[in-house]
Amino acid sequence: ASRSGGPWLLGLLARLLLWGSPGAWASYLRRSSSCTPIPLRMALCYDIGYSEMRIPNLLEHETMPEVIQQSSSWLPLLARECHPDARIFLCSLFAPICLDRLIYPCRSLCEAVKRSCAPVMACYGYPWPEILNCNKFPADHELCIAAVSMDENSSSRRMPRASCKDCELEEASTAREILENLCANDFAVKIRILRKNTTTTISDFDLDPSRVEVLKHGPLLRTEIPARLQQWLDIDATCVHNIMRGTHAGVFVVSGDVQSDKVVVNKAYAWQKKNRNLHQAVRRWKHHRCPEQAG
Repeated sequence: ASRSGGPWLLGLLARLLLWGSPGAWASYLRRSSSCTPIPLRMALCYDIGYSEMRIPNLLEHETMPEVIQQSSSWLPLLARECHPDARIFLCSLFAPICLDRLIYPCRSLCEAVKRSCAPVMACYGYPWPEILNCNKFPADHELCIAAVSMDENSSSRRMPRASCKDCELEEASTAREILENLCANDFAVKIRILRKNTTTTISDFDLDPSRVEVLKHGPLLRTEIPARLQQWLDIDATCVHNIMRGTHAGVFVVSGDVQSDKVVVNKAYAWQKKNRNLHQAVRRWKHHRCPEQAG
């Protein structure tokens, strides 16, 4: 995830200049708190956009070893890229910016992050912790750290959704196994995926519309498949990230199911020269008869 924090920090400082007195419960300053550099070992918040934090922090962690230990448990969630503002929200609590007053995250920021990240946590059996109860945070009209990403109405279609099943590139073991997989899924396509240049914390991917070969459309219309696949690229960032493996472009054979208003990719194979079994399976697919069709 990106660690660029400059724009949101500048926005926060600008807001502070516009406010006279802070919100009542967020304005006091602990007499025992002090400013300290954010250490390199605190991977969650190091290089977030400011260099010093207050300790004890807003979660009542009183020592730096405790802060580092507790904050590191949230790194796997950030790796899931569940919300572009998740890091800002967490760091506002774990490593509060060192100003002459305590600045809490806005309730709306907490709610937006929770909406996208709590389902991901639930996949692994972890509830949203009571210490992050959004009702504890100030309303937006008070002095607080607001969301940095676009408002939800304009960006919700691009917000990642929870996926309890990780998807990875499959090994093209045998042509027969690949054909059985294509038969078992609702749709199968050969596509080219491009990674956009982006400065956001969530990677953006595009479908190359000129490189879409429909092998099996199932319940979908052929004409709607590109739009459905682009939707998949938009909302399942973790899955696509795993498939791309750090590359900026690639050709893949993907197959999956149609679930209500979206498609879910179950299998993905990299289209490479060395994957001879995959090439053979795709050539044979046109004349292949799946078991349910054989009668």
